[in-house]
Amino acid sequence: MYSDELSAAAGSVSQVREITSQVMRVCKSRAITTIIIGHVTKEGNIAGPRVLEHMVDTVLYLEGERYFSYRILRGVKNRFGSTNEIGMFEMREEGMCEILNPSDILISERKDNPAGSCIVATMEGTRPILVELQALTSPTVFGYPKRAANGVDFNRLALLIAVLEKKAGISLGNQDVYLNVVGGLKVNEPALDLGIMMVAVSSFKNIPIPKDMVILGEVGLTGEVRRINLIEKRLKEAEKLGFKTCIIPENNKKDLKDKYKLDIIAISNVRQAMNEIFKQKN
Repeated sequence: MYSDELSAAAGSVSQVREITSQVMRVCKSRAITTIIIGHVTKEGNIAGPRVLEHMVDTVLYLEGERYFSYRILRGVKNRFGSTNEIGMFEMREEGMCEILNPSDILISERKDNPAGSCIVATMEGTRPILVELQALTSPTVFGYPKRAANGVDFNRLALLIAVLEKKAGISLGNQDVYLNVVGGLKVNEPALDLGIMMVAVSSFKNIPIPKDMVILGEVGLTGEVRRINLIEKRLKEAEKLGFKTCIIPENNKKDLKDKYKLDIIAISNVRQAMNEIFKQKN
């Protein structure tokens, strides 16, 4: 859409600003719900649609990777409500269909129990989602170990590997370490720290983590496992999907008000977590 009253080209910042203001003036005066769609590049470099975000009442992002069928509709601005909810969809032949239980979809293909795989509970807004983490360690052949992460921050992975070496005695200095979040999701919250570390240890030692276990916890630089937020929602999601055991930070256990069918194990540091998870396999 463009206006002949402006000399700027269609799609420019001035055109976007003027057209949006005209559309909003008409729609608000007549109480018409209106959706304005603006496209940006993956890096968000196109300035025009960014102007829209400052003018409208609600901003929704439809996020997804090119090679995965899942899409997340996320609210990043809302003048009249919360932005803590998301919708998850899957691209199919009939169009974009809602996924009612994302956790079940993301862990549905985990039929066996190989080393280097575990389940963690992440939060998308206020919605708990169980996802599978996979790690692979292999001896490096180039003298300088490679670290690669898909779905989590690369720098966070490097930091957690350093904590493993210093505080847990797991020497990964001669190992390439690859980490993947199954399903193509991007997860940035620190509650996955302990799961990332344990899945790397599992691959390194070639010892599988129990299939019915969920691992939660933020890890500090001194190796301590710190409390995480919304612990009860994560536990209820794990319980609903049939998991039996959950590793949680010790400081979170006193916050639990409900009773769970889960066997909840509270730990305070990384070495204690390793002893609990791998105790039956040593």
